Amino acid sequence: MKLFTIFMATGRRWLAGTLAVVCAIALSSCSPAQYITQAASSPQLVVSQTTDPKTFNYALSSESPNIFSYTYEGLITENGRGEIEPALAESWTMSEDKRQIVFTLREGLKWSDGAPLTADDVIFTYNDVFFNEAIPTPIRDSLKIGESQALPTVRKLNEREIEFTIPEPFAPFLRSASLAILPAHALREAINTKDAKGNPKFLSTWGTDTDPNKIITNGPYRLTGYAASQRVVFERNPYYWKKDTQGNSLPYIQRFTWQLVENTDTSLIQFRSGGLDIVGVSPATFSLLKREEERGKFTIYNGGPDYGTTFIAFNLNKGRRKGRPLVDPIKSRWFNNVAFRQAVAYAIDRRTIINNIFRGLGEPQNSPISVQSPYYLSPKEGLKVYDYNPERSKELLLQAGFKYNAKGQLLDEAGNRVRFSLLTGASSRGTEAMASQIKQNLSLIGMQVDINAIEFTTLLDKLNNTIDWECYLLGFTGGIEPNDGSNIWSPNGASHRFNQPAKPGQPPIEGREISDWEQEIGRLYIQGAQELDEAKRKAIYAKTQQITQENLPFIYLVNPLALAAVRDRVKGVEFTALGGTLWNIDQLKLEDN
Repeated sequence: MKLFTIFMATGRRWLAGTLAVVCAIALSSCSPAQYITQAASSPQLVVSQTTDPKTFNYALSSESPNIFSYTYEGLITENGRGEIEPALAESWTMSEDKRQIVFTLREGLKWSDGAPLTADDVIFTYNDVFFNEAIPTPIRDSLKIGESQALPTVRKLNEREIEFTIPEPFAPFLRSASLAILPAHALREAINTKDAKGNPKFLSTWGTDTDPNKIITNGPYRLTGYAASQRVVFERNPYYWKKDTQGNSLPYIQRFTWQLVENTDTSLIQFRSGGLDIVGVSPATFSLLKREEERGKFTIYNGGPDYGTTFIAFNLNKGRRKGRPLVDPIKSRWFNNVAFRQAVAYAIDRRTIINNIFRGLGEPQNSPISVQSPYYLSPKEGLKVYDYNPERSKELLLQAGFKYNAKGQLLDEAGNRVRFSLLTGASSRGTEAMASQIKQNLSLIGMQVDINAIEFTTLLDKLNNTIDWECYLLGFTGGIEPNDGSNIWSPNGASHRFNQPAKPGQPPIEGREISDWEQEIGRLYIQGAQELDEAKRKAIYAKTQQITQENLPFIYLVNPLALAAVRDRVKGVEFTALGGTLWNIDQLKLEDN
């Protein structure tokens, strides 16, 4: 799963971000007024985005939004309803014991540069990239199987057939074949060549400093331009395999652009000015846009509760780097006290967040698994919840040895004031509003919270690399399959951010401790992936949700409704909470003005 900032509409799966689709913007420098004029007269789309892409290298990406839903496909795909469909593979067969699966590629597949796409590319993608220990890709965690954490065996049968063999039953195996296939002819040299530090040159290949025209793709679009903090330009891939029922090549839309804007307010202004075709609708803007729906010739789509999670998390890492603790030992003792975390959970007024910030367009959230997933455990089924109860918070804190001074400030046993920093992204007004509400709530139980809203790239660096943080507010994308979160719940997973291990190439962490409940969740995720009986599988994931809610490595907050406003001239929209507006972008059409 990937990180994303909240209050953002989803595009396709793996692309949770603020997607506001508008008409075309030329690559030349233009004023906002010129953009709107061009958009109104052009049959092309422009996607408004609040953050720059972090990389053009699929294997090294760990965040959303990203470009890859538009530029790459895997052997199979999931549609906007979470259903599996053929993609690069036209068919597949599975052995009776479910341990071998043979995929058959479509005939005549090509890359965006016209080179043939064959079984060799599939073998390269898995064996040379995803399974390569020298490549720090978060993808590898989701492919590890069983207690041994063994990887599948992938071999070529012929130019169109590839056989995957797994060491034991693995229920999510078919869905994992949705991972993007990468071009061997463009990337093999970068894998096999070392830089001055002895690392594969692949680690610095296809960064955002690369000429976009050199990025080879197999999805509906290819890159043709990127200007930092301005725009990313996508153009129809002339070699894309998909055709409509009349035999016409897809996608229909020739070009679209991400216009990079500083915040969601700018996107809203452009949409209301007539320049944008699609904009994510936040609870704060819903009433305004609803009044303008008929006059503005657009429709607001409601996909129900959004997929994914929003939460705050405390840094539970007790380790050190070069003898220096990653977290102040005084604060680390607070954070690692489960009563402290439970007190924080009881102190957050989720209902007020829903009513005041989400304007009633949201629901409380209590689980790491998406509400729409068949593996979700509801409170009615026994999932622990933390309804607003500040008195219970104070009771838990006092029982844990904390105390209050005459000013009502919370102190630990040694008399240290309980004060910590809350990190969040600076690009979303809604995120900062939630942080302010949390700050206010926690002040009522004597805690002082210092909000630090920073640029998203800097935030990711603190979470992934320096591990220089105390508490953060963010979210993960969601989906149908719980095992997609295995890299979050495996104690050594790349996204196990509440107790982050060192990644390859990073300085080691000394003294990192893994709690019994962390180990148990990791074990259950392995067991859940091994179990093929759906009833038993659901029971396993129910137990993981009970453990997470008891120990609160993430303190879950609320889920907004998935909402988007779409101009009526955009045809073929099948909006869902999982896929958003653009999951079927290859089939969207624009009606002439």
